[in-house]
Amino acid sequence: MNADTVFERPLTAHIDPTREPLSLKEYEAVGGYAALRKAVKEMAPGDVTKAVKDANLRGRGGAGFPTGVKWSLIPMGADAPRDKYIICNADEMEPGTFKDRLLMEGNPHQLVEAMLVSAYAIQASRAYIFLRGEYILAAQRLRAAIAEAMESGYVGAHILGGSWGVSLSVHTGAGRYICGEETALINSLEGKRANPRAKPPFPQIAGLWGKPTVVNNVETLCNVPHIVNRGADWFHGLSQGRSQDSGTKLYGCSGRVKNPGCWELPFGTTAREILEDYAGGLQDGLKLKCWLPGGASTDFLLPEQLDLAMDYDTIGHAHSRMGTGLIMAVDDHQDILKVLLNLEEFFAQESCGWCTPCRDGLPWSVKILRALIARQGRRKDIGILEEMTHALGPGRTFCAHAPGAMEPLQSALRFFRDEFEAGVAEHPAPTPAELQVLT
Repeated sequence: MNADTVFERPLTAHIDPTREPLSLKEYEAVGGYAALRKAVKEMAPGDVTKAVKDANLRGRGGAGFPTGVKWSLIPMGADAPRDKYIICNADEMEPGTFKDRLLMEGNPHQLVEAMLVSAYAIQASRAYIFLRGEYILAAQRLRAAIAEAMESGYVGAHILGGSWGVSLSVHTGAGRYICGEETALINSLEGKRANPRAKPPFPQIAGLWGKPTVVNNVETLCNVPHIVNRGADWFHGLSQGRSQDSGTKLYGCSGRVKNPGCWELPFGTTAREILEDYAGGLQDGLKLKCWLPGGASTDFLLPEQLDLAMDYDTIGHAHSRMGTGLIMAVDDHQDILKVLLNLEEFFAQESCGWCTPCRDGLPWSVKILRALIARQGRRKDIGILEEMTHALGPGRTFCAHAPGAMEPLQSALRFFRDEFEAGVAEHPAPTPAELQVLT
Protein backbone atom coordinates (compact mmCIF):
# COMPACT_ATOMS: atom_id res chain seq x y z
CA MET A 1 0.00 0.00 0.00
CA ASN A 2 1.24 3.44 -0.90
CA ALA A 3 0.66 6.31 1.52
CA ASP A 4 -1.41 8.02 -1.20
CA THR A 5 -3.83 5.09 -1.60
CA VAL A 6 -7.47 6.23 -1.48
CA PHE A 7 -9.92 4.41 0.79
CA GLU A 8 -12.76 5.31 3.10
CA ARG A 9 -11.93 6.86 6.44
CA PRO A 10 -15.31 7.18 8.19
CA LEU A 11 -13.84 8.03 11.59
CA THR A 12 -11.49 10.80 10.45
CA ALA A 13 -13.12 12.03 7.24
CA HIS A 14 -14.18 15.30 8.87
CA ILE A 15 -11.15 15.88 11.09
CA ASP A 16 -8.86 18.69 10.00
CA PRO A 17 -6.10 19.61 12.49
CA THR A 18 -5.72 23.02 10.84
CA ARG A 19 -9.21 24.21 11.84
CA GLU A 20 -11.67 24.07 14.69
CA PRO A 21 -13.84 20.92 14.90
CA LEU A 22 -17.23 20.87 13.19
CA SER A 23 -20.01 22.75 14.94
CA LEU A 24 -23.34 21.00 15.36
CA LYS A 25 -24.76 22.59 12.20
CA GLU A 26 -21.63 21.70 10.22
CA TYR A 27 -21.75 18.16 11.58
CA GLU A 28 -25.42 17.83 10.60
CA ALA A 29 -24.58 19.12 7.11
CA VAL A 30 -22.27 16.12 6.52
CA GLY A 31 -24.80 13.61 7.86
CA GLY A 32 -24.31 14.03 11.58
CA TYR A 33 -27.03 12.77 13.94
CA ALA A 34 -28.72 10.91 11.06
CA ALA A 35 -27.84 7.64 12.80
CA LEU A 36 -29.50 8.85 16.00
CA ARG A 37 -32.66 9.80 14.11
CA LYS A 38 -32.69 6.47 12.30
CA ALA A 39 -32.14 4.48 15.49
CA VAL A 40 -34.75 6.29 17.60
CA LYS A 41 -37.43 6.63 14.92
CA GLU A 42 -36.98 3.50 12.79
CA MET A 43 -35.23 0.81 14.85
CA ALA A 44 -35.91 -1.09 18.04
CA PRO A 45 -33.03 -1.09 20.55
CA GLY A 46 -32.32 -4.74 19.76
CA ASP A 47 -32.02 -3.91 16.06
CA VAL A 48 -29.13 -1.54 16.81
CA THR A 49 -27.37 -4.22 18.86
CA LYS A 50 -27.91 -6.74 16.06
CA ALA A 51 -26.45 -4.35 13.47
CA VAL A 52 -23.33 -3.88 15.59
CA LYS A 53 -23.05 -7.63 16.16
CA ASP A 54 -23.51 -8.39 12.44
CA ALA A 55 -20.81 -5.84 11.61
CA ASN A 56 -18.32 -7.76 13.80
CA LEU A 57 -17.22 -4.58 15.54
CA ARG A 58 -14.50 -5.58 17.98
CA GLY A 59 -13.32 -3.40 20.84
CA ARG A 60 -10.59 -0.96 19.81
CA GLY A 61 -9.29 -0.41 23.33
CA GLY A 62 -6.97 -3.41 23.23
CA ALA A 63 -8.93 -6.52 24.16
CA GLY A 64 -10.81 -6.89 20.87
CA PHE A 65 -13.99 -8.27 22.48
CA PRO A 66 -17.05 -8.20 20.15
CA THR A 67 -19.04 -5.08 20.97
CA GLY A 68 -22.45 -6.45 19.99
CA VAL A 69 -21.93 -9.51 22.18
CA LYS A 70 -21.08 -7.28 25.15
CA TRP A 71 -24.25 -5.24 24.61
CA SER A 72 -26.38 -8.37 24.28
CA LEU A 73 -25.51 -9.32 27.88
CA ILE A 74 -27.38 -6.26 29.21
CA PRO A 75 -30.81 -7.18 30.67
CA MET A 76 -33.58 -5.82 28.45
CA GLY A 77 -37.36 -5.80 28.55
CA ALA A 78 -39.97 -5.01 31.16
CA ASP A 79 -38.21 -6.92 33.94
CA ALA A 80 -34.85 -5.21 33.40
CA PRO A 81 -33.63 -2.63 35.93
CA ARG A 82 -34.88 0.84 35.17
CA ASP A 83 -31.45 2.44 35.54
CA LYS A 84 -28.76 1.33 33.13
CA TYR A 85 -25.53 3.06 32.23
CA ILE A 86 -23.10 3.34 29.35
CA ILE A 87 -19.57 4.60 29.92
CA CYS A 88 -17.04 5.66 27.32
CA ASN A 89 -13.52 4.77 28.42
CA ALA A 90 -11.59 7.82 27.27
CA ASP A 91 -8.80 7.51 29.85
CA GLU A 92 -6.19 6.50 27.22
CA MET A 93 -3.26 5.98 29.59
CA GLU A 94 -1.47 3.32 27.51
CA PRO A 95 2.06 4.62 26.74
CA GLY A 96 2.52 5.37 23.06
CA THR A 97 -1.22 5.70 22.44
CA PHE A 98 -2.95 8.89 21.29
CA LYS A 99 -5.66 7.79 18.87
CA ASP A 100 -8.72 8.57 21.03
CA ARG A 101 -7.43 12.08 21.63
CA LEU A 102 -7.45 12.64 17.86
CA LEU A 103 -11.11 11.63 17.64
CA MET A 104 -12.30 13.63 20.65
CA GLU A 105 -10.47 16.83 19.79
CA GLY A 106 -11.02 16.55 16.05
CA ASN A 107 -14.73 15.66 15.90
CA PRO A 108 -16.39 15.68 19.33
CA HIS A 109 -19.93 15.50 17.90
CA GLN A 110 -19.08 12.11 16.40
CA LEU A 111 -18.45 10.69 19.88
CA VAL A 112 -21.51 12.44 21.31
CA GLU A 113 -23.73 10.88 18.64
CA ALA A 114 -22.02 7.52 19.14
CA MET A 115 -22.77 7.65 22.86
CA LEU A 116 -26.42 8.48 22.22
CA VAL A 117 -26.97 5.72 19.65
CA SER A 118 -25.21 3.18 21.87
CA ALA A 119 -27.19 4.33 24.91
CA TYR A 120 -30.40 3.80 22.92
CA ALA A 121 -29.33 0.26 22.02
CA ILE A 122 -29.16 -0.79 25.68
CA GLN A 123 -31.81 1.73 26.84
CA ALA A 124 -29.38 3.44 29.18
CA SER A 125 -30.72 6.25 31.32
CA ARG A 126 -27.36 7.93 31.84
CA ALA A 127 -24.13 8.10 29.84
CA TYR A 128 -20.66 9.16 30.94
CA ILE A 129 -17.46 9.95 29.07
CA PHE A 130 -14.68 9.03 31.53
CA LEU A 131 -11.89 11.25 30.28
CA ARG A 132 -8.20 11.37 31.09
CA GLY A 133 -7.66 14.47 33.21
CA GLU A 134 -4.74 15.70 31.11
CA TYR A 135 -6.96 15.92 28.00
CA ILE A 136 -8.06 19.47 28.78
CA LEU A 137 -8.82 20.52 25.19
CA ALA A 138 -10.82 17.32 24.59
CA ALA A 139 -12.88 18.04 27.72
CA GLN A 140 -13.63 21.59 26.58
CA ARG A 141 -14.68 20.50 23.10
CA LEU A 142 -16.77 17.56 24.29
CA ARG A 143 -18.64 19.68 26.83
CA ALA A 144 -19.31 22.32 24.17
CA ALA A 145 -20.61 19.64 21.78
CA ILE A 146 -22.87 18.17 24.48
CA ALA A 147 -24.28 21.62 25.22
CA GLU A 148 -25.06 22.12 21.52
CA ALA A 149 -26.69 18.69 21.34
CA MET A 150 -28.86 19.44 24.37
CA GLU A 151 -30.09 22.69 22.81
CA SER A 152 -31.09 20.76 19.67
CA GLY A 153 -33.00 18.07 21.54
CA TYR A 154 -30.48 15.28 20.98
CA VAL A 155 -29.72 14.93 24.71
CA GLY A 156 -32.29 15.03 27.49
CA ALA A 157 -35.54 13.52 28.71
CA HIS A 158 -37.41 13.14 25.41
CA ILE A 159 -34.91 12.77 22.60
CA LEU A 160 -36.35 13.73 19.20
CA GLY A 161 -39.80 13.98 20.79
CA GLY A 162 -39.90 10.32 21.82
CA SER A 163 -40.38 8.61 25.18
CA TRP A 164 -36.75 7.63 25.62
CA GLY A 165 -34.14 9.98 26.98
CA VAL A 166 -30.61 9.92 28.35
CA SER A 167 -28.32 12.39 30.10
CA LEU A 168 -24.71 12.68 28.98
CA SER A 169 -21.80 14.20 30.85
CA VAL A 170 -18.00 14.30 30.87
CA HIS A 171 -16.17 13.06 33.98
CA THR A 172 -12.45 13.83 34.16
CA GLY A 173 -10.34 11.30 36.04
CA ALA A 174 -7.38 11.86 38.31
CA GLY A 175 -5.00 10.05 35.97
CA ARG A 176 -4.44 6.36 36.72
CA TYR A 177 -3.44 3.68 34.25
CA ILE A 178 -5.54 1.11 36.09
CA CYS A 179 -8.70 2.98 35.03
CA GLY A 180 -8.24 1.33 31.65
CA GLU A 181 -9.64 -1.77 33.40
CA GLU A 182 -13.40 -1.32 33.28
CA THR A 183 -14.24 -2.21 36.86
CA ALA A 184 -11.49 0.04 38.23
CA LEU A 185 -12.92 2.81 36.06
CA ILE A 186 -16.38 2.16 37.52
CA ASN A 187 -15.00 2.33 41.06
CA SER A 188 -13.32 5.64 40.26
CA LEU A 189 -16.53 7.03 38.76
CA GLU A 190 -18.33 6.11 41.98
CA GLY A 191 -15.78 8.14 43.94
CA LYS A 192 -13.89 5.14 45.27
CA ARG A 193 -10.26 4.07 44.98
CA ALA A 194 -9.59 2.84 41.42
CA ASN A 195 -9.11 -0.83 42.29
CA PRO A 196 -10.42 -3.58 40.01
CA ARG A 197 -13.44 -5.59 41.15
CA ALA A 198 -13.78 -9.34 41.29
CA LYS A 199 -15.72 -10.83 38.37
CA PRO A 200 -18.36 -12.22 38.28
CA PRO A 201 -20.63 -10.35 38.55
CA PHE A 202 -19.70 -8.63 35.32
CA PRO A 203 -20.54 -4.96 34.77
CA GLN A 204 -23.30 -5.85 32.31
CA ILE A 205 -25.19 -7.30 35.29
CA ALA A 206 -23.88 -5.28 38.24
CA GLY A 207 -21.72 -2.33 37.22
CA LEU A 208 -22.02 1.36 38.11
CA TRP A 209 -23.88 1.63 41.42
CA GLY A 210 -24.84 -2.03 41.08
CA LYS A 211 -26.79 -1.50 37.86
CA PRO A 212 -26.26 -2.96 34.36
CA THR A 213 -23.41 -1.10 32.69
CA VAL A 214 -21.53 -1.20 29.39
CA VAL A 215 -18.01 0.21 29.07
CA ASN A 216 -16.59 0.79 25.58
CA ASN A 217 -13.57 2.59 24.16
CA VAL A 218 -13.76 5.89 22.23
CA GLU A 219 -12.71 4.46 18.88
CA THR A 220 -15.06 1.50 19.29
CA LEU A 221 -18.08 3.70 19.93
CA CYS A 222 -17.28 6.12 17.11
CA ASN A 223 -17.87 3.30 14.62
CA VAL A 224 -21.46 2.77 15.78
CA PRO A 225 -23.22 5.67 13.96
CA HIS A 226 -21.55 4.70 10.69
CA ILE A 227 -22.66 1.08 11.06
CA VAL A 228 -26.25 2.15 11.77
CA ASN A 229 -26.24 4.48 8.76
CA ARG A 230 -24.56 2.21 6.22
CA GLY A 231 -24.92 -1.37 7.41
CA ALA A 232 -22.81 -4.38 8.27
CA ASP A 233 -21.83 -5.29 4.70
CA TRP A 234 -20.35 -1.84 4.12
CA PHE A 235 -18.40 -2.13 7.38
CA HIS A 236 -17.00 -5.54 6.40
CA GLY A 237 -15.82 -4.07 3.11
CA LEU A 238 -13.73 -1.37 4.74
CA SER A 239 -10.95 -3.85 5.54
CA GLN A 240 -10.62 -4.56 1.77
CA GLY A 241 -10.19 -8.30 2.38
CA ARG A 242 -7.00 -7.79 4.36
CA SER A 243 -8.35 -9.27 7.59
CA GLN A 244 -11.21 -11.22 9.11
CA ASP A 245 -11.62 -8.21 11.42
CA SER A 246 -13.98 -5.62 10.00
CA GLY A 247 -13.75 -1.88 9.53
CA THR A 248 -10.88 0.54 9.69
CA LYS A 249 -8.41 0.98 12.52
CA LEU A 250 -6.57 3.99 13.86
CA TYR A 251 -2.96 2.88 13.60
CA GLY A 252 0.00 4.94 14.70
CA CYS A 253 3.74 4.94 15.16
CA SER A 254 6.08 6.63 17.63
CA GLY A 255 9.79 6.45 18.36
CA ARG A 256 12.70 7.77 16.29
CA VAL A 257 10.78 7.74 13.02
CA LYS A 258 10.64 10.53 10.47
CA ASN A 259 6.90 11.12 10.63
CA PRO A 260 5.34 9.95 13.91
CA GLY A 261 1.57 10.11 13.85
CA CYS A 262 -1.78 8.36 13.65
CA TRP A 263 -3.69 7.26 10.53
CA GLU A 264 -7.02 5.58 9.82
CA LEU A 265 -6.29 2.55 7.63
CA PRO A 266 -8.03 -0.70 6.63
CA PHE A 267 -7.95 -3.35 9.31
CA GLY A 268 -5.10 -5.74 8.53
CA THR A 269 -2.67 -3.14 7.17
CA THR A 270 0.83 -4.51 7.76
CA ALA A 271 3.24 -3.13 10.31
CA ARG A 272 5.75 -2.44 7.51
CA GLU A 273 3.27 -0.22 5.68
CA ILE A 274 2.56 1.73 8.85
CA LEU A 275 6.24 2.12 9.74
CA GLU A 276 7.68 2.77 6.28
CA ASP A 277 4.90 4.27 4.15
CA TYR A 278 3.16 6.40 6.77
CA ALA A 279 5.75 7.01 9.50
CA GLY A 280 8.47 7.45 6.86
CA GLY A 281 10.80 4.83 8.32
CA LEU A 282 13.45 5.38 10.94
CA GLN A 283 15.49 8.56 11.07
CA ASP A 284 18.70 8.60 9.02
CA GLY A 285 21.47 6.42 10.39
CA LEU A 286 19.17 4.22 12.48
CA LYS A 287 17.97 0.66 11.99
CA LEU A 288 14.97 -1.04 13.55
CA LYS A 289 15.90 -3.21 16.51
CA CYS A 290 12.43 -4.29 17.61
CA TRP A 291 8.89 -2.93 17.95
CA LEU A 292 5.89 -3.03 20.23
CA PRO A 293 2.70 -3.53 18.18
CA GLY A 294 0.21 -1.80 20.46
CA GLY A 295 1.50 0.06 23.49
CA ALA A 296 3.75 -0.73 26.42
CA SER A 297 1.89 -3.84 27.59
CA THR A 298 2.61 -5.94 24.50
CA ASP A 299 5.48 -8.29 23.59
CA PHE A 300 8.34 -7.04 21.44
CA LEU A 301 8.44 -8.25 17.85
CA LEU A 302 11.46 -8.26 15.51
CA PRO A 303 12.17 -6.48 12.18
CA GLU A 304 11.61 -9.71 10.24
CA GLN A 305 8.00 -9.69 11.52
CA LEU A 306 7.10 -6.33 10.00
CA ASP A 307 5.06 -7.93 7.21
CA LEU A 308 2.50 -9.24 9.69
CA ALA A 309 -1.02 -7.90 9.30
CA MET A 310 -1.93 -5.68 12.21
CA ASP A 311 -5.01 -7.50 13.43
CA TYR A 312 -5.87 -9.38 16.61
CA ASP A 313 -5.37 -12.96 15.43
CA THR A 314 -2.23 -12.42 13.33
CA ILE A 315 -0.34 -10.55 16.04
CA GLY A 316 -1.64 -13.03 18.63
CA HIS A 317 -0.21 -15.94 16.65
CA ALA A 318 3.15 -14.12 16.68
CA HIS A 319 3.09 -14.31 20.51
CA SER A 320 2.22 -10.69 21.10
CA ARG A 321 -0.99 -8.62 21.17
CA MET A 322 -2.18 -5.94 18.81
CA GLY A 323 -3.33 -3.90 21.81
CA THR A 324 -4.18 -0.37 20.76
CA GLY A 325 -2.53 -0.73 17.35
CA LEU A 326 -0.03 2.10 17.82
CA ILE A 327 3.49 0.88 17.12
CA MET A 328 6.43 1.91 19.29
CA ALA A 329 9.65 1.56 17.26
CA VAL A 330 12.94 0.82 19.06
CA ASP A 331 16.09 1.57 17.07
CA ASP A 332 19.51 -0.10 17.16
CA HIS A 333 21.07 2.78 19.14
CA GLN A 334 18.83 2.10 22.14
CA ASP A 335 19.77 -0.12 25.08
CA ILE A 336 16.93 -2.60 25.53
CA LEU A 337 17.48 -2.57 29.31
CA LYS A 338 16.91 1.18 29.45
CA VAL A 339 13.82 0.86 27.28
CA LEU A 340 12.51 -1.81 29.65
CA LEU A 341 13.36 0.22 32.73
CA ASN A 342 11.31 3.13 31.40
CA LEU A 343 8.32 0.80 30.87
CA GLU A 344 8.61 -1.11 34.15
CA GLU A 345 9.02 2.08 36.19
CA PHE A 346 5.74 3.26 34.70
CA PHE A 347 3.94 0.00 35.50
CA ALA A 348 5.33 -0.11 39.04
CA GLN A 349 4.20 3.46 39.67
CA GLU A 350 0.74 2.78 38.24
CA SER A 351 0.04 -0.40 40.23
CA CYS A 352 -3.07 0.06 42.37
CA GLY A 353 -1.38 -2.01 45.09
CA TRP A 354 -4.34 -4.35 45.48
CA CYS A 355 -2.47 -7.65 45.12
CA THR A 356 0.98 -8.66 46.37
CA PRO A 357 2.59 -9.94 43.12
CA CYS A 358 1.90 -6.64 41.37
CA ARG A 359 2.53 -4.33 44.32
CA ASP A 360 5.84 -5.91 45.34
CA GLY A 361 6.94 -7.67 42.17
CA LEU A 362 6.99 -4.74 39.78
CA PRO A 363 9.26 -2.55 41.97
CA TRP A 364 11.57 -5.56 42.31
CA SER A 365 11.86 -5.83 38.53
CA VAL A 366 12.78 -2.13 38.44
CA LYS A 367 15.49 -2.68 41.08
CA ILE A 368 17.03 -5.55 39.11
CA LEU A 369 16.96 -3.66 35.81
CA ARG A 370 18.68 -0.67 37.42
CA ALA A 371 21.41 -2.95 38.74
CA LEU A 372 21.91 -4.55 35.32
CA ILE A 373 22.10 -1.15 33.60
CA ALA A 374 24.76 -0.10 36.13
CA ARG A 375 26.64 -3.35 35.30
CA GLN A 376 26.18 -4.41 38.94
CA GLY A 377 23.78 -7.29 38.38
CA ARG A 378 24.17 -10.66 40.05
CA ARG A 379 24.42 -13.98 38.26
CA LYS A 380 20.99 -15.01 39.47
CA ASP A 381 19.20 -11.75 38.54
CA ILE A 382 18.35 -12.85 35.02
CA GLY A 383 16.82 -16.04 36.39
CA ILE A 384 14.79 -14.01 38.88
CA LEU A 385 13.42 -11.85 36.07
CA GLU A 386 12.45 -14.97 34.15
CA GLU A 387 10.69 -16.36 37.23
CA MET A 388 8.83 -13.08 37.62
CA THR A 389 7.38 -13.31 34.10
CA HIS A 390 5.59 -16.45 35.33
CA ALA A 391 4.84 -15.38 38.91
CA LEU A 392 3.28 -12.14 37.69
CA GLY A 393 1.71 -13.71 34.61
CA PRO A 394 -1.92 -14.40 33.69
CA GLY A 395 -3.94 -16.04 36.45
CA ARG A 396 -1.46 -15.07 39.18
CA THR A 397 -2.72 -11.53 39.85
CA PHE A 398 -6.07 -9.86 40.51
CA CYS A 399 -6.20 -8.11 37.13
CA ALA A 400 -4.18 -7.87 33.91
CA HIS A 401 -1.92 -5.00 34.99
CA ALA A 402 1.12 -7.05 36.07
CA PRO A 403 0.75 -9.63 33.26
CA GLY A 404 0.77 -6.72 30.81
CA ALA A 405 3.94 -5.36 32.40
CA MET A 406 5.59 -8.75 31.96
CA GLU A 407 4.95 -8.93 28.22
CA PRO A 408 7.76 -6.61 27.07
CA LEU A 409 10.06 -8.11 29.71
CA GLN A 410 9.54 -11.74 28.71
CA SER A 411 10.03 -11.02 25.01
CA ALA A 412 13.15 -8.93 25.65
CA LEU A 413 14.62 -11.80 27.67
CA ARG A 414 13.91 -14.09 24.73
CA PHE A 415 15.32 -11.86 22.00
CA PHE A 416 18.08 -9.86 23.71
CA ARG A 417 19.46 -12.08 26.45
CA ASP A 418 23.02 -11.01 25.69
CA GLU A 419 22.22 -7.45 26.77
CA PHE A 420 20.96 -8.76 30.11
CA GLU A 421 24.07 -10.90 30.56
CA ALA A 422 26.27 -7.87 29.81
CA GLY A 423 24.81 -6.23 32.90
CA VAL A 424 26.12 -8.89 35.29
CA ALA A 425 29.06 -7.60 37.31
CA GLU A 426 32.32 -9.39 36.64
CA HIS A 427 33.26 -11.52 39.63
CA PRO A 428 35.90 -14.18 40.09
CA ALA A 429 34.89 -17.61 38.89
CA PRO A 430 32.75 -19.40 41.50
CA THR A 431 34.54 -21.82 43.80
CA PRO A 432 33.58 -25.53 43.84
CA ALA A 433 31.68 -24.91 47.07
CA GLU A 434 29.72 -22.06 45.44
CA LEU A 435 29.00 -24.21 42.41
CA GLN A 436 27.64 -26.96 44.67
CA VAL A 437 25.30 -24.44 46.34
CA LEU A 438 24.17 -23.04 42.98
CA THR A 439 23.35 -26.49 41.67
